[in-house]
Amino acid sequence: MNNFVPTRQRVLDAALSAFGTDGYSATSLDALAAQLGVRKQTILYYFPSKQALFDSVIDAAAQDLVELFEQEASRGLTGIDQVEAIVRRIFRLAVNRPELLGLVREVTRPGSITAGRLSAHVGPTVDRARRFLEREMNAGRLRRSDPSMLLLSLYSTVVGVASELEVQRAMGIPPSRRATVVRRSELTRFLRAALAPTDASAAVQ
Repeated sequence: MNNFVPTRQRVLDAALSAFGTDGYSATSLDALAAQLGVRKQTILYYFPSKQALFDSVIDAAAQDLVELFEQEASRGLTGIDQVEAIVRRIFRLAVNRPELLGLVREVTRPGSITAGRLSAHVGPTVDRARRFLEREMNAGRLRRSDPSMLLLSLYSTVVGVASELEVQRAMGIPPSRRATVVRRSELTRFLRAALAPTDASAAVQ
């Protein structure tokens, strides 16, 4: 079996891990080059600057995220079942690819100049999610609220619980797979209670 990975892809993979774990400012091309066993000029051959590398990492990560969520959305689930499926997918990301969620946090932090780049990629998927929430509210399968605000709250809550391992360690929650499953189950129960339609909201069409 040929396990050869092109140098450009190796650089992207290592940069995703560094940017997603340590952040943009704490990542250096010299350290990346040493980790990869190449010269810094090799990285600059593919990516002319640190910012160009960061932009390429965002592009690749955004494509992965869009594909994952579009796959989940294509299953045809409705209401809270669809929300729960997305929660499970995000928690799998937190376990299997924590650097991907770390990159999202880095890009969307206040003052980030690259948030627009990520938004350009994921915008259509976000719009689809917003329309889904509105449709499910109109059908009486989700509690009525502002779809945009609900989507933002879901993002903040789910990604925060799934990925803030340092905060969880400080609270005495061990960063194990079992603990992750427990957190996911607790969050799912919370979301089901919060999103379940009331009689009044279900009656409004």
